[in-house]
Amino acid sequence: MKAAPLVLERTLNAPVASVWDALTNNAKMKKWYFDIAEFKAEIGFEFQFYGSKDDTRYLHLCKITEIIPEKRLSYTWKYENLPGESTVSFELFEEGLQTRLKLTHTGLESFRTDNPDFAASSFNAGWTYIIGTSLKDFLEGKAS
Repeated sequence: MKAAPLVLERTLNAPVASVWDALTNNAKMKKWYFDIAEFKAEIGFEFQFYGSKDDTRYLHLCKITEIIPEKRLSYTWKYENLPGESTVSFELFEEGLQTRLKLTHTGLESFRTDNPDFAASSFNAGWTYIIGTSLKDFLEGKAS
């Protein structure tokens, strides 16, 4: 059964160009997102990173599927040796000197339902922190 996508929107106190740079510049991504060894904003580029939940580490495998500079970035999101594949999209909307970021994560139902790490609530909590606190603080100069 196809579940409703996870959709989160936040208004960030930064222009679109700065938000786009934070989403696509690997050195900046390391400061607010994950420690990704290599990232290029190119369709077909594959990247990976580890994310942890308590004492469990998951290798995330991603492939960029869509890029519209300063408007939209999408990539597949799956886990090494686990079933399921989803898609993450970041959309940017200029609102004066601010940017409205819309994050959509589809396909969450394809992941293991017997593991609470893959529950919709877990993804919601993670993305809420990532874009609502980590990215926001980075863009507003509050991140360390």
